[in-house]
Amino acid sequence: MEWKGRRQSDNIEDRRGTSAGPGGMGRNPFGRSGIQIPMGSGRRGGGLSIGTIIFLVVVYFVLKMMGIDMLQLLGEGQMQQQSGYEQSTGTRPSSPAADEMTAFVRTVLAETEDTWNGIFQAEGETYEEPTLVLFSGQVSSACGMASSASGPFYCPGDRKVYLDTDFFQQLDQQFGASGDFAEAYVIAHEVGHHVQNLTGVLPKFNQMRQSMSEAEANQMSVRVELQADCFAGIWGKYTEQKGLLEAGDLEEALNAAHQIGDDTLQKRSQGYVVPDSFNHGTSAQRAKWFKRGFDSGKFSSCDTFSGAI
Repeated sequence: MEWKGRRQSDNIEDRRGTSAGPGGMGRNPFGRSGIQIPMGSGRRGGGLSIGTIIFLVVVYFVLKMMGIDMLQLLGEGQMQQQSGYEQSTGTRPSSPAADEMTAFVRTVLAETEDTWNGIFQAEGETYEEPTLVLFSGQVSSACGMASSASGPFYCPGDRKVYLDTDFFQQLDQQFGASGDFAEAYVIAHEVGHHVQNLTGVLPKFNQMRQSMSEAEANQMSVRVELQADCFAGIWGKYTEQKGLLEAGDLEEALNAAHQIGDDTLQKRSQGYVVPDSFNHGTSAQRAKWFKRGFDSGKFSSCDTFSGAI
């Protein structure tokens, strides 16, 4: 996929290196502990004596006369410590690879914005762009706490897509779905859920499943997920029309859709499948609906709620 040098979205919230829990610093997602500043000596009061304060003032002025500004040195040391802390916690990308991955995610998100802004505008509607949250380890959302093990997800409560980019490594190494367009498909699928939220599909589903059995809810969930795959396919079509696809890109997305089908995942993890527990669709279904959206590029072709899927 030809993505470098294109517009990058500003709708990114980078929470990597921050606490996922409410209040306090919490445990760093990278497993590093914060540095605590000692406050006092442990004795009652814990303050400095008058004599000590006078001594420090005298030392300061003596050093000042010698051309040494301790306040400036302390300030520079604090700035260096803060910069090092930001790099160690992931608040800023600490490697060229991290920089490039962030740029890739921002670019793909921008491409989805262009696609859906155009589609909604053609229908006389306004597309409300979602925010994509980058996190590491675990994250707090309006839908509750989630860990990286949950995979990428969309939360309709705050209209945000949540992504730990380490999932892309898992997609490649564990699921055998490599390639930048496979990664882009994952993002476009979650944005597809946002489109469903804006068009009323998700609110209606959440209301209906309260009166459904588990099996019925799973069946309806499959249709919801396949429509998001179809919407991702529509985005893929618009990306192709811009001339951004390279040879093999479509195959990367179709392979990714196949590798994360319910039947394939269950066979890999437990050696057999339980169709009643499917909630995303089979490998064949996921690839089929992505391809349908890609071939047509039309919103109307993604009706997964009528007839067989």
